[in-house]
Amino acid sequence: MKIGWLSSGRDQAACNLLADVVARAQQDGVALDIAVVFCDRERGETPESDRFLDLAGRLGFEVVTLSSAASWAAAKAAGVSRGAWRDEYHRRVMDLLVPYGLGALVMAGYMLIASPAMCRRYAILNLHPALPGGPTGTWQQVIWRLLEQEADETGAMIHLATAELDRGPVISFFRFPIKGAEWDRLWQDFRAKRAAASVNDIAAAEGESEPLFATVRRHGEVREIPLLYQTLRLFAEGKLATSNGAVFAESARLPIDLTAVVEEELQRRA
Repeated sequence: MKIGWLSSGRDQAACNLLADVVARAQQDGVALDIAVVFCDRERGETPESDRFLDLAGRLGFEVVTLSSAASWAAAKAAGVSRGAWRDEYHRRVMDLLVPYGLGALVMAGYMLIASPAMCRRYAILNLHPALPGGPTGTWQQVIWRLLEQEADETGAMIHLATAELDRGPVISFFRFPIKGAEWDRLWQDFRAKRAAASVNDIAAAEGESEPLFATVRRHGEVREIPLLYQTLRLFAEGKLATSNGAVFAESARLPIDLTAVVEEELQRRA
């Protein structure tokens, strides 16, 4: 199945995500067919996106760009609403992607919300750093919410992008505990802080350096690329397929719990 890779190329993480997935597929001999890389920043807009475009070219991918910033600026000047602009912009994106015969799109650091029409046309895979039914928002917002709730576990999921942010049908996920012996001291220290301050106050004072927050993030982050890669591998091997924007499993019920597979990959590549 041919895959389209969508990214805004806004930082080094966007480069790492593409390079790491490609490297894992090559190491495992997986025929992952990324037919085109699309970026909503054109060359010369930012140094970060230029580096991403350079990487995609070095990896041998077809690269297509369409500046969302320039498009939105023109739409605003013409009095076009954000919603109407989003629909028109992604209509143009879809026109650019038609020649590649794509079966699925991967949002990998793509900072725009896809239009409803694009979500209906393609199975658009999105990585969200929470378990199915867990908190929505950025990964920072997710972790602070987990700490506020004193959650027992967390994880990440690959879901279909829809008009409802972070709430599309789930394809795959992993989970890991954030309670237990190795976590007890971190939780004790965090609860001591909460006795004198709110979670928002702690977030404002310490941010991502707060020890419990940082440990949750570290455990999740190292598993996110394996989750994305192993999910794409299922498509490449024909165990997952798409039709009219939906995803189907060959012999499993969705969503697929890839926790054991992700943990095995972490050990294998350690």
